[in-house]
Amino acid sequence: MILDSLNNRALYYGISPRMQQAFEWIVSTDWNSLEAGTHELDGKAIFANVMDVDLKRKPDAKLEIHDRYIDIQVLISGEEETFGWSERRDLKRPLGPFDAQKDIQFFDDVPQTCYTLRPGQFTVLLPDDGHAPMIGQGRVRKIIVKVLR
Repeated sequence: MILDSLNNRALYYGISPRMQQAFEWIVSTDWNSLEAGTHELDGKAIFANVMDVDLKRKPDAKLEIHDRYIDIQVLISGEEETFGWSERRDLKRPLGPFDAQKDIQFFDDVPQTCYTLRPGQFTVLLPDDGHAPMIGQGRVRKIIVKVLR
């Protein structure tokens, strides 16, 4: 898990060959003008889910993991969004099997820690990161850029 400012995005280009392209897309796009939904930059290799969502209570947020994609999550509007986090290897309470088509599996474990994302910041979630997003109060606009590993 990485939490940082978009000003420092270049530090993370080496994580995957597609990270620079994804970050440059993030900072050059007016996300407030786009409709909610999926927007492709490079087909299924890099795409963004634009979401207008009501945040949820911490007990209602489930940890999730991915195998094929790295998440770059950015808060566009709203005060803050909290994330729960746990190491993938420590997750013990699956809520079902891994869905390979959707690249996701949910867990009912209690997060090991929590952190808060504010506008202008991003979090990178790798396949080893169990994460429970969208915790807090109020409504936010956020993007989740999916980067194929």
